[in-house]
Parts: sequence; C-alpha cells; structure tokens
Amino acid sequence: MTAPTVDPPLSPVREGLDGPGLALDLDRVAPILEGDDLRRQLEVTALRKRFPALARRVNGQRLVYLDTAATALKLDGVIDAQADHYRSSGANAHRGMHRLADEATTAYEQARERVARWVGAARAEDVVFARSTTAALNLVARGMEPRLRTGDEVLLTEMEHHANLVPWIQLAERTGIVLRHIPVTAAGELELDGLDTLLTPRTRIVSLTYVSNVLGTINPVAAIAEAAHRHGALVVVDAAQAVGHLPVDLAALGADLLVFSAHKAYGPMGLGFLVGTEAALDQLEPLEGGGQMIREVHLDRATWAEPPLRFEAGTPDVAAATSFVAAIELLDQLGLDRVQAHDQALTGYAIDRLAAVDGLRLLGPADPTRRGGLVSFVHPRIHPHDLATILDEQGVAVRAGHHCAQPLHRRLGLSASTRASFGIYSDRDDLDALVAGLGLAHRFFA
Repeated sequence: MTAPTVDPPLSPVREGLDGPGLALDLDRVAPILEGDDLRRQLEVTALRKRFPALARRVNGQRLVYLDTAATALKLDGVIDAQADHYRSSGANAHRGMHRLADEATTAYEQARERVARWVGAARAEDVVFARSTTAALNLVARGMEPRLRTGDEVLLTEMEHHANLVPWIQLAERTGIVLRHIPVTAAGELELDGLDTLLTPRTRIVSLTYVSNVLGTINPVAAIAEAAHRHGALVVVDAAQAVGHLPVDLAALGADLLVFSAHKAYGPMGLGFLVGTEAALDQLEPLEGGGQMIREVHLDRATWAEPPLRFEAGTPDVAAATSFVAAIELLDQLGLDRVQAHDQALTGYAIDRLAAVDGLRLLGPADPTRRGGLVSFVHPRIHPHDLATILDEQGVAVRAGHHCAQPLHRRLGLSASTRASFGIYSDRDDLDALVAGLGLAHRFFA
C-alpha cells in the first residue's frame, strides 16, 4: 500500500506562528529542496519547537511521542497562557465586580465564543464547559434520565470507549432502558446494513464515536444521524479522537450533542466540552448543584439558570478555558484539512512499515483515508505491555492495553493491543524509530 501524499503539505511555519527567532519562510526555501518529503520534514521540525516536552530525552534517547490519542503534548502558547492567568490575575469568573474578576469573566466567555465558532455551534451559549469528555457524557446520560422510561432504547456501537458505555450501562441499571449496539465488522468498520432494524420506535438516543480510539475508523456519523433523526432519536457524538485532527462541525455531523476534550487537541487537561443545539441542551437536567448554576434558591427549593450556566456548578477552570484558545488558533492557522491529510500520510506509512513485520496483526481499516491518525497492532509472541516497556527503553512512547475499550477487544478476540498515535509534531522518523524498536523487541523475545 502506498501512503497518500499531502498536497498541499502541512505548513505551520509562517511568521508569527512559531515565535520570535523561529520563523522559517518555506516558500523561499522550498525551491532549493527536492521532493515533498523533505519540505514536510522541515515544516514538522520547525513546528516541534512549539512543544517543550519534545526537548526531553528518555533513557538517553530522543523522545518519540506516539501517544497523542491518550493525550496530545501541550503547545507552548497554552502553557504560557495558563501561567499568565495565574501571574497576572488568578481571579474567579462570574464571581465579582472588581477589575480582576471582570477580566477573568471576559476572557472565560471569549473562550466559550471561540470554541463555539470552532465546532460550528449556533451560539456561544450552546457551549458547556465540563471537566472532560467523560464528564460531558455522564452529564448527558444523567441529564436525560428524567425523560426515559423502562423499555426505551439507547443505540451505541461495539467500538465505543468506556466513557460512552459505562454511563449508559449505569442508566440502564437505574431505569430499565434497553441498550443496543451497532456491530463492528472484521475490517474494523460499523456494520450498517442492519441499522434500520436496530433503530426502532423506542429508540430515544443514538450515541457513538466519530473516530475510534482503537481502530482509527472514521465513522459515517452524518448518515447515521440522518437515520436516527427519522426515528426521532437524539444524536450524541463523541469527538474526543476527532478534534485537532480533522474538521468537526456540529451541524455538518447532524449531531444534537457533541462532546470532546481540550487535552486531545494540544490544550490543557481537565477541560472538556458539551456542545449542542439549544433544543437538545434544554432537555437536559443538571448533573451537579451548587453555585453558579441557579436562578433562585430558597431553603427548600431552587430553580436553574439557562444553559450553559445550568451545567457549570462551582468554580470554573478559567486558566484552562482561556489557554485552550492558543491551541485552536494554531490549528486554524494550519488548517484542519491539511492536518487530517498529514495524519493520513503518516497512517499510510505506518501501515506499510508495520505490515512488513512478520506476523504482526494490524487492527482497523486498511485504507488510511478512512482512518484517523493512529494504528493499533498485535505482535504474535510479545504481549503489548512487554512491547511498550521495550519501546520505552528506546524513548518511544506508545499505549498498551485495552485502551478503555474492553468490549471491542473482546469482539476482536483480544485482551490488549499496542497503539501508536500521531500528532502535528509527528513524522516518518518517529515511525521508523517505532519499527526499529519492534525489531529489538523481536530479537529480545526470539
């Protein structure tokens, strides 16, 4: 298989994008280079300077970070923005009339507006700040509980992360709703021939991942959402593995509710999002109670604020919310269509290199254009945990285990796998280091 080319290539290096002293005018350099590969390498090399963690050495080796699907490395602008908030203010948002509180509130709400534009929300008020994707999915499941009755159905898929399984399992235990699942084919894609049978008059919610965190599969969410809406179901999309890697738009996906995390897209940990249509958010009851989320409180009763504040009880993480804007700005300057092409080129190259490893089993679609930027695999004789340990000794960071997707691994006849996942700072040299590490592990266990 030939890896797809990236045309135009990922081009992050422009004046003002990579800070003082780091600008590189590739439009002038390119004519003296030979081939897109060399051009792309220079661009990624310059971009890597924006991620301080990549300056580390691990066990005397350069850090080869292939675990972006677990969490992306943090952009320097994100780190600086968090530090600046605490250095210059540190005040709480929506909690005071003084200058520092006003500045914090303004920055916090500007961040909400920026996220809304980034994912195609109709209004800033349609963006809810949460702790994580997991927290947002729990908010949806618990928020819909009063509207569900015994026998109502929620349709999921067999490739879901536990965060999009366990809250619904808990809800089923409490309410008696029925959980149904779209099966996964041997090729790692959803089996949609029976979708019309799985969708019934009792289907109330369809909740599914946009990009599988194990298989890399990009699911046809818009088509599934269209079918779900014909049955009157609410559509929830887990975009945790999509944001920062490909364009994500609420309306284009046909989603009623969209969840994702900042840390998967080069932003801070501890910040997630629930984005929805006004009608969908109005259906949810708040998960947590306390300050900020109320309209009026008496000793024996209370009423709730309108969304999004209804769902944001307690002190918000102002530093995290405001710092994430730096990551969004970088990704917008790069262009998410080019970022996606970069991921696909690396995925194609990884599939080619790994397919040449004797006995290695690759998981997910063979076509890199149908995948996000990750590849999971199983060695015939080496347990994923042992493999990850040997790779770490070579400075190569990968994920090993069930990746919070035990039912999917069980469906594939596996208990665990090894996953290499890519970011905007990844290149072919990283994948060559991965393959070299696999060779070392093979010799060690031979």
